Amino acid sequence: MPVAAGTKRKRGEGQWALGYREPLNKNEENKRNDDGLNVRQRIIDIYSKYGFDSIDPADLRGRFRWYGLYTQRRPGIDGGKTAVLEPEELDDRYFMLRVRIDGGQLTNDQLRVIGYVSRRYARGTADVTDRQNIQLHWIEIENVPDIWEALESVGLSTTEACGDTPRVILGCPLAGIDADEIVDGGPEIAAIGEKYIGDSAFSNLPRKFKTSISGCVAQCAIHEINDVAFVGVVNSRGETGYDLWVGGGLSTNPMLGRRLGAFVRPGQVPEVWAGVTGLFRDYGYRRLRHRARIKFLVADWGPEKFREVLEKEYLGYALPDGPAPGAPRDGIRDHVGVHAQRDGNCYVGFAPVVGRLSADALEVIADLAARYGSGRVHTTTEQKMVILDVPPERTEELVAELDKAGLPARPSAFRRHTMACTGIEFCKLAIVETKARAADLIGELERRLPGFEAPVTINVNGCPNSCARIQTADIGLKGSLVTGPDGRQVEGFQVHLGGSLGGGDGSGSGFGRKVRGLKTTAAELPDYVERVLRRFDAAREPGESFAAWTARASDEELS
Repeated sequence: MPVAAGTKRKRGEGQWALGYREPLNKNEENKRNDDGLNVRQRIIDIYSKYGFDSIDPADLRGRFRWYGLYTQRRPGIDGGKTAVLEPEELDDRYFMLRVRIDGGQLTNDQLRVIGYVSRRYARGTADVTDRQNIQLHWIEIENVPDIWEALESVGLSTTEACGDTPRVILGCPLAGIDADEIVDGGPEIAAIGEKYIGDSAFSNLPRKFKTSISGCVAQCAIHEINDVAFVGVVNSRGETGYDLWVGGGLSTNPMLGRRLGAFVRPGQVPEVWAGVTGLFRDYGYRRLRHRARIKFLVADWGPEKFREVLEKEYLGYALPDGPAPGAPRDGIRDHVGVHAQRDGNCYVGFAPVVGRLSADALEVIADLAARYGSGRVHTTTEQKMVILDVPPERTEELVAELDKAGLPARPSAFRRHTMACTGIEFCKLAIVETKARAADLIGELERRLPGFEAPVTINVNGCPNSCARIQTADIGLKGSLVTGPDGRQVEGFQVHLGGSLGGGDGSGSGFGRKVRGLKTTAAELPDYVERVLRRFDAAREPGESFAAWTARASDEELS
């Protein structure tokens, strides 16, 4: 309907479906000017041949992300300058490259190729992320086409590993083999990957879009904090399928996902996923980038309206109602240790230190997987890995070999439950160092509290963006500059306490509590964590979790 003369049109939120197509910020303008997927050919034909200085800035700091490439942080820039310097002052001439691993599933050949790429092109670096990817560093633009050729020769890709796209799909690393799983999400993940990843229909979303699909009874794919999630359930008729969630996400405005109350049958998942993704593309808020995630749309609409629009405008049919998922098995949402597969073999989950590996370690892991199992090695959402298909009589021998390699399958509570993001070593957004600091913290806690066994999660993040999920950790550490004993600004952390992802229906989930003024310098971090864990251990009631204790503890006890 035309707007009457003299009537000022109400400013929209940049929702395409409501007619607001005009780009409203630089990111939207760049995406309109050229699809991010098109940068691949320029990398092959131009940038790899003429070098870093030939790269268009709109590609360098924008479209390169559509293929998993971010410039690294230039060495020597301290955290106090992170928010002050211009992008070109922070940029190094090297790149982080994110290898997309949907569902965390790797063959032996794929793992060996990643190890080869790491050794030849990435100075031996490799980090397993909490989204099941493997990240490499020190990548030069001249080598990217050769890296792609190597990865693609074994079915791996960096397509849409970053950017305003459907990023890697989380899934249980034991899909199809876990003796207790509700439903195998592997075929759904594969179908979405084959049909939609790299499709221009979904290559210009308002912001990044994260997916979780799993029937795991441990609920390791953390459905509560993804943009869209399909969680394994059994309905009242005994049918296995998925409960549909939307609108989860952390960063600086954390929100838990919302159940739509809809039951999705296996085989329907790709179509429903495309419906949710299309709805986000068309109705998502593009005007302000900090409000562009789907969680803001879901918060404004509510689950009822979201489901109604999804069914009427995108699916063309109503989904049946379904049950909520139950609580995670044992309350521990990982796959560390030795456990049974449905075929009589075992899987062995082990713990690199905060996900940090190397080309040498990747080769050792590939060799062990081939010697003791079928060669398959899968990644987890906790920066861990799992070797599959191990005969029961060989598991203890494999455990011993992993221990010898510094990759324990029976790690300490601290090694098992600590994660860390990339940090200032490579990340342009970071304020503090994380990986080495978290590794040192693990070592100190193992020395100081050798008998401690409670599963207390410690997540270390270099900035407020929560790549390491600080709000849902028992002890979440957000990197910041704090005042040291001498009055100077030094690296440190704001402390979040008592976060959790609890009941499968979301009832036991919550974000960590911030005690007023509770910060610690990096140097004092081991002392603080030891102190609060000793208080918890002394005051906890039988079976009480750390999150439950923090809810009733005084500020003094938590300081």
